[in-house]
Amino acid sequence: MIGRRAALLLPLCAAVRARAASPAIRIGVLRFGTVSWELDVIHRHGFDAAAGVSIAPVEYAANQATQTALQAGTVDMVVVDWLWVSRQRHAGADYTFTPFSNASGGLIAPPESPVHAVSDLSGRRLGVAGSPVDKNWLILRAYAQQALGIDIAQAAQASFAPPPLLNEQIQRGRLDAVLTFWPFVAKAEAAGMRRVLDIGDAVRGLGIHADVPVIGYVFSEAWAGRNRAALDGFLAASGRARAVLAESDAEWQRLMPLTGATSQAELDRLKALYRAGIPRQWGEAERQAAARLFAVLARIGGQELVGPAGTLAEGTFWPAAGF
Repeated sequence: MIGRRAALLLPLCAAVRARAASPAIRIGVLRFGTVSWELDVIHRHGFDAAAGVSIAPVEYAANQATQTALQAGTVDMVVVDWLWVSRQRHAGADYTFTPFSNASGGLIAPPESPVHAVSDLSGRRLGVAGSPVDKNWLILRAYAQQALGIDIAQAAQASFAPPPLLNEQIQRGRLDAVLTFWPFVAKAEAAGMRRVLDIGDAVRGLGIHADVPVIGYVFSEAWAGRNRAALDGFLAASGRARAVLAESDAEWQRLMPLTGATSQAELDRLKALYRAGIPRQWGEAERQAAARLFAVLARIGGQELVGPAGTLAEGTFWPAAGF
């Protein structure tokens, strides 16, 4: 018998069938990631057919695997941050970016934790999702330096690990706070954790007030040139899917198995944070804000984050994208 979760994935697999008009757009995805939610909505409502495009999701176990697949030509498109795009362009690649989500991570703590503000992190056990050059960590460090005059990297007892492990550790009382990605913030809040700081608020605290996308669809400019009609059709279908997810609570109930939510409370928080992160505007002001944020991150993250050039590569943001 096919389970409910497996049944939700069947439309994604069925979408592999290419139409004669154009080849399928191969998109690297994480099985239960937010991109899979959007692609499921696209196919379920026939937005791909209406746009005259065929979409072939290709599943991977980790974000880095999707990036490797794009570089190898195994897929045509992935979702990744624009820092990676800039670094690759400086290395000679022609990848470019159009926004997918503005949703950012956050600093969370248990109800009984002594951490109620960033200033309380001094001497405390802080778990950080990702690596020492993760965007959230660098933004938190920059915010603490500018607002409080402290270097959290020195003041806190920071350890780096995957988000699921950090959620487990904080639930067992082994950490005082965790800096993590937004889906895990949603799940933690549903379990009764407190949000101490939203990374979006930290960015605004750095004087960057326009909404900056966190991740986006990334593809080769050369590929886009050869497949412009298919790309435009896909982006139109993507916008329609986001509109459904922004308005329809019933759609979220249908997607619940694909989100990995284990309770209605988790689903409700995932829905709220996803909706808050839908990009509403992408123009010159947002591009300039991203460039200012890049300068902040480059100052703290150095070459390991941004590459040897130290500047945001020209063409990082696809010029044809705007809304």
